[in-house]
Amino acid sequence: MNAQKRLEIFTRLRNENPEPRTELAWSTPFELLISVLLSAQATDVGVNKATAKLYPVANTPESILALGVEGLKEYIKTIGLFNTKAENVIKTCRMLIERHGGEVPQTREALEALPGVGRKTANVVLNTAFGQPTMAVDTHIFRVSNRTRIAPGKNVLEVEHKLMRHVPKEFLVDAHHWLILHGRYTCVARKPRCGSCIIEDLCEYKDKVDL
Repeated sequence: MNAQKRLEIFTRLRNENPEPRTELAWSTPFELLISVLLSAQATDVGVNKATAKLYPVANTPESILALGVEGLKEYIKTIGLFNTKAENVIKTCRMLIERHGGEVPQTREALEALPGVGRKTANVVLNTAFGQPTMAVDTHIFRVSNRTRIAPGKNVLEVEHKLMRHVPKEFLVDAHHWLILHGRYTCVARKPRCGSCIIEDLCEYKDKVDL
């Protein structure tokens, strides 16, 4: 895909949604970090339901740590893998207090050192909470990047590097939100909704589906 097509794709996505936001509910960088930790193999809707009960009671490293693993489980037991996630969240809260004065660090290295935080989670926090130009490649972004040929790659890291290289700079901060939303609602996994896609004429997918 050439640079002109990419420019037009992201121009259209921005025109349709000028200020894209994550669908996770959060009000502080710490809440975002915990919500993203909880969202692995779970839906944003499911996470939001759990945190709507949790955050009014505990939304700081100190207050969640005070709940303990078993106390935290009561709030997140509706989320997949909640046992492991509860352990990781408690360990992360302890580490934030001990190493970072209770604040969420703003570097990838420090974030990835937290229990349960991988590259994708770190990228989401850096981008969404701190406005850094990162690309958190999930299944939606991986699919859209390969299907449209915006940034094809064999694995998420290859796609991430290609997106960082090829997405025009003016769109970098918001690009991962647009691509996630596009994959979640239009370029869906089973049968892409090509007929209602605003970038269909620019997309290089060979098996387009007219709806």
